[in-house]
Formats: sequence, C-alpha cells, structure tokens
Amino acid sequence: MTPELTVLALLGLWHAVTLSAYAVAANLQVGTGYALSPRDEARQLTGAAGRLQRALQNGTEALVFFAPAALIVAVTGQSTGVTAACAWAVLAARILYLPAYGMGLVPGRSLVWAVGFLATLALYIAALT
Repeated sequence: MTPELTVLALLGLWHAVTLSAYAVAANLQVGTGYALSPRDEARQLTGAAGRLQRALQNGTEALVFFAPAALIVAVTGQSTGVTAACAWAVLAARILYLPAYGMGLVPGRSLVWAVGFLATLALYIAALT
C-alpha cells in the first residue's frame, strides 16, 4: 500500500475519533432525552460542543477533498517522497485541527487548516505533473 493510501485509512479512523468527540460533547450538552429522541426540534450547540460539531463538518469536507488526491496518486503510480510527505502533513494537520478548534485557538486553527489544505492541493498538482 502506498503511503497516501495508508494516510487515507488513518484519516478515516481519525474521522471516527472526531465524530466520537463531537457526539460525547453534544450529548452531554443536550442531555440523554434529546439525544435519544427523533430530534424533530433542532438544538443549537454552543461552546466546545458547537466547535466540535463544526470541526467534524470541516473534517468531512477535508476527507472528501483529500481522498481523490490520494487515490489518484496511488492508482496512477505517482507516489513519491514528496507526495508521501504531503499526505502525512494532511494527517498531522487534521490531528492538530481537532484540539485547536475544540479549544478555540486563534489563529492556530486556521494555520493548521491551511497546512492540510495546501498539502492536499500539492497532491493534486503532483498528480497532474
């Protein structure tokens, strides 16, 4: 397996961690009754729970953006040291992003996001060159 596909698998597992962190925080905030209900009435999450909800959404978007790049590089046999480093940078950025967003770190969260975004863009560029 290429490093890019290894990172993709690890990123999928990290997304499960992000989902779990969000679910715990959200359920603690809204209570068991609401969490088990059909949730016909939306509740606005605040504080850390709201930030973790947004981090999960951002992580979903990042995963959807990264997965094609990793697959293209792997399937076309274009994996190099540079593409591997970019993939690992994406994973590191996503791991750092969760606590940075959860704790409301400014501008740290945005800087970490930018690293992951630019590393993913670099994968697409590498695949096209």
